Amino acid sequence: MTKPRSAGRPRTSPLTRAEQLRAAKRTQRARQRAAGIRPVEIPLHKVQAQRWRAAAASPRFLAELDRLLEAMAVDRTAWPVLRELTWNRSDRWIPADEALRLYERNWRHVDTASIGEAEAKLIQDLADRFAGGVFNG
Repeated sequence: MTKPRSAGRPRTSPLTRAEQLRAAKRTQRARQRAAGIRPVEIPLHKVQAQRWRAAAASPRFLAELDRLLEAMAVDRTAWPVLRELTWNRSDRWIPADEALRLYERNWRHVDTASIGEAEAKLIQDLADRFAGGVFNG
């Protein structure tokens, strides 16, 4: 004897609920990709993950995150000398402390007359932040 179907939500699609959910998630991910949004997995301890979730609820979270990322990563393509020093790399962003080490390690190859005022300020800011204000170039 078959069990009678319970009166519940009417069926509006030939797909099962699980298939509908998968299709909706696939559509959502496609919209996010089109908008330039990419998911990033970061391994965090439980307490850090809880703090992250709480902080992400703040309306200022993205602005603060941008400020942190600006301090921690350098766009190597935006700086002519750094772009030349990193000619063999494909990543656009490099850690800021690594950028300072690249400048210092390869300074002998740099035409100092070609450094713009903005890039000189970047180098000094990096030295201030990571080397106590001393640039060993």
